[in-house]
Amino acid sequence: MRNELLLQSRKGLLDGDRRLDTDHLVDVVRHGPVLEALAREPLDRREIEDALGVSRATSHRFTRWLDDHGLVEKRDGRFHLTGKGQVVAEETLRFERNVAAADRLAPLLDLICDDHQELVVEPFADATVTVATPDDPYAPARRFVELARASATLRGFNTTHMVPLAMGAGYGHVLEETETEVIYLPDVVETLFETFPERAAAAVERGHLKLRTREALPYGLAIFDDRVGVGGYDEQTGAMRVFVDTDAAIAREWAERTYDVYRSRSTPIRSEDAA
Repeated sequence: MRNELLLQSRKGLLDGDRRLDTDHLVDVVRHGPVLEALAREPLDRREIEDALGVSRATSHRFTRWLDDHGLVEKRDGRFHLTGKGQVVAEETLRFERNVAAADRLAPLLDLICDDHQELVVEPFADATVTVATPDDPYAPARRFVELARASATLRGFNTTHMVPLAMGAGYGHVLEETETEVIYLPDVVETLFETFPERAAAAVERGHLKLRTREALPYGLAIFDDRVGVGGYDEQTGAMRVFVDTDAAIAREWAERTYDVYRSRSTPIRSEDAA
């Protein structure tokens, strides 16, 4: 979905003559550091040299290129970004952040279903990334449990059990200590009640655990008190292969919106159903 929207938005640019020259794009990225410096505040030439650690000749080359392309104007001895320059600086920095985020999130992105790639990478640029390894296959699940234990509330959705059923202690905390609302696939709910029939039913009965179901879910999403996390799963085994989490406000905003969309299209499990 994300890729389709991107291609649609760039349809005009893909029509040959409207595409920017590759060398020009490379030059823009190459001038990213000076654009970033000037985005903070206007600088004179010496300040540019000090900020970037470059020679006078290099600073001349940088500012000349920026001026030739209408990205800066010189006023009172300082270089100011033009309106065009501000946009180019912002988009160049966003591009660099997103490429860096994609590198960090590669283990997760590789596991997300191609039909549900609405995950926005930028909010997770500085996320903690926990990956399962042959020596520590439960590392992502343990990270999830650690965050759940530190949180009074938990909301989210998942394609399978958020905590492996084998980690009974972790599930006990979710069922008995954390105010939880989670959206599962119908068969996952069935397995939960088969594994913890009395504890799960009691949690639903007292309103401590709210369950909802939906026929399709893209990945795992968890919203804790102070952090949000996304989990990626092995399609064959259902095991959590990676969990990324962050306390970034922009990530929480994205997570809240995403959860609300899926919640509005899910079916609640009533206490009588649980019984």
